[in-house]
Amino acid sequence: MHTKANLSDIRSIKSSFDFRTLDPEGVLLYGDTRGGLDWFVLALRDGLPEMQIGKGDAVAIATGGPRLNDGRWHHVQLRSEGRSVVLEVGGAPVLLVGLHSQHAVEDTAGQIRLSLGGVLVQELEFFTPVQPQMDGCIRAGNWLNHNLTWEIDLREEGPPCFTEIHKGSFFPGTGLALFNTSAFLAHQANRKVVTIEMEGPFAEWSGTALTILTSQHDPVLTITAQNQTEELKVVFREQVVSVPGVHAKLAVNLSRHAVSIESDNAIIAEFQDDTHDWLDRWHEGMALAFGGVPEDIADDTTAENGSSYLHGCVGRIRIQEQEVDLDRALYKHSSVSTHSCPASINFLDP
Repeated sequence: MHTKANLSDIRSIKSSFDFRTLDPEGVLLYGDTRGGLDWFVLALRDGLPEMQIGKGDAVAIATGGPRLNDGRWHHVQLRSEGRSVVLEVGGAPVLLVGLHSQHAVEDTAGQIRLSLGGVLVQELEFFTPVQPQMDGCIRAGNWLNHNLTWEIDLREEGPPCFTEIHKGSFFPGTGLALFNTSAFLAHQANRKVVTIEMEGPFAEWSGTALTILTSQHDPVLTITAQNQTEELKVVFREQVVSVPGVHAKLAVNLSRHAVSIESDNAIIAEFQDDTHDWLDRWHEGMALAFGGVPEDIADDTTAENGSSYLHGCVGRIRIQEQEVDLDRALYKHSSVSTHSCPASINFLDP
């Protein structure tokens, strides 16, 4: 979401809102003037508030205050005091950042722009880089003590604000997250097996949970959940296996000439393939999709294997025992909630 206003119409540089998230990192609020030459960012890093200011040739940063990614609502206020910005949480000042640049240019006749959940200048040079995507909810906003109209990018429907949330990643059945396996090379050096782990509850899943494809997008492995039968359908190349009674954790193990599926540390399916070296393929780069089949092959694969986008909550995703942050995917559909699942399918009033 983004908005703008004429600086001549603004009498008070102060904004407040209620905020809730389980996401440890991302942008809450961005603001700029002079087309992005002077800017401000409020973000979270490791769950803690962080403010950065860029003005002319100088950048300042401050991090601290209470941890905000606890899934509870927090009242947040930002206000400008001279050359400083003050952050209040729950009515108490918790952080201050100030900046003075001899080369700064004051602009009182231009526009101020605001955005929620992202920045407006992609080549922005942060003092410390921050992952911009934020899985969170904002309500009761008062922006610059001014009646502003917000513009929303509706090319993809975003996730709703659920009444109650818990940790996990929620796939609502409309999109997926896509990675290249080469991004995980550092996690599997000198290892003879690559392990992908996903946590349930599998009995509540419906649709394609995991897809692995070659660099030419030929399907290698597809795992589809069928909540009506509480089974997982595993397709490895031309082989199809239905697996009943999968419990809390699912693991896919890729070795040089074999792929095995484990549930709660017991092998439930195993496939041998002496014609391919899957560790080499992993190094070279394969497509790894969580929550569906990539669109360019979805029609053929869906028709053949009965696949569809996943509907359900994934507790955790790990590769080589390292937790995967879906915000860092090459592509993620905006409907996927990366760090929160609904405790019940109820929505907050808009």
